[in-house]
Amino acid sequence: MSDRAPQPVERQLPTEESRDLLALVRDMIQREIAPRAAAEEDAGHFPREIFALLSQSGLLGLPYDAEYGGGDQPYEVYLQVLEELAAARLTVGLGVSVHSLACHALAGYGTKEQQATHLPAMLGGGLLGAYCLSEPSSGSDAASLRTKAVRDGDDWVITGTKAWITHGGVADFYTVLARTGGEGARGITAFLVPGDAEGLNAAAPEKKMGMKGSPTAQLHFDGVRVPDSRRIGEEGQGFAIALSALESGRLGIAACAIGVAQAALNEAVSYATGRQQFGRPIADFQGLRFMLADMATQIEAGRSLYLAAARLRDAGRLFSREAAMAKLFCTDAAMRVTTDAVQVLGGYGYTLDFPVERFMREAKVLQIVEGTNQIQRMVIARHLVGPETR
Repeated sequence: MSDRAPQPVERQLPTEESRDLLALVRDMIQREIAPRAAAEEDAGHFPREIFALLSQSGLLGLPYDAEYGGGDQPYEVYLQVLEELAAARLTVGLGVSVHSLACHALAGYGTKEQQATHLPAMLGGGLLGAYCLSEPSSGSDAASLRTKAVRDGDDWVITGTKAWITHGGVADFYTVLARTGGEGARGITAFLVPGDAEGLNAAAPEKKMGMKGSPTAQLHFDGVRVPDSRRIGEEGQGFAIALSALESGRLGIAACAIGVAQAALNEAVSYATGRQQFGRPIADFQGLRFMLADMATQIEAGRSLYLAAARLRDAGRLFSREAAMAKLFCTDAAMRVTTDAVQVLGGYGYTLDFPVERFMREAKVLQIVEGTNQIQRMVIARHLVGPETR
């Protein structure tokens, strides 16, 4: 509506290679992702062809070792790529984050033989992954999961149901957490399960208020047989592996949230500078200018927070608290910014003719996935004052 085109985010990237990488990503977004995003989301189309293109371009394994087909990029760079992808279409940005999460266990805890066997295809061979921790009765209390894996000779037999699985039913492999021992966190083990394993079936995708192009489904494991060579880490180490993956995954969600918020701000600025009321652009009115300024400030603060946490991770330092803070702040900010963007557009913001209503619906799920924001507050508080007393 306005001739004032949004300017690309000015990014501080560590190398010339990373700057070239970002230019490649932006070009791909403009050619392949952004023009189709609104129509495909409305139609509920899962863009598997986009993920194939991302894999072919080396963008599905950015934070992993080049030895196995990864991009050898620091998290500081990987997360900014995620932000750009999510700003164009959250289904794609979040999908890349989930795929990276699904690769984390094998890349970090697998044997050299396992990594050499599976990682090249997972990171750059066109495969798409999913992460299976949550269950119908265990969400925030993930250590209470009930899916069981029982040893049978050289195999494990997995039985149970996983819930809220992004890419459920379309993924080529699943990182699955299952109970192999007693109750609690120490009885859980991780497995790498092929997407076409016999006895593995997906329910119909959930009908969601947003991210309609990204399938989310329950997975039913009916005696799925997996060889012990696909067990990741030691028996009983699964929950520790899961928490390690989630720490990094929360940074991915934070980056995606800032991407959605940035897209909403861009739309709000474009509309406000073009919409005329009382003989002048509505961007001239102080109340609206202050709203836009607050939106931009929240975005910049969130971006700085997730990048600070990423740099800690890249330096090999502890970053659990900072990851929780980034996930909490960035997703809450995205919810506020997208809601304000709808308000800036007024009645038009509430229609399907403009994308801000989609951004608002999408932002909501980011406050929930990979640990609700209430759980993030618990994590942060434990770092400050220690665990809760019973």
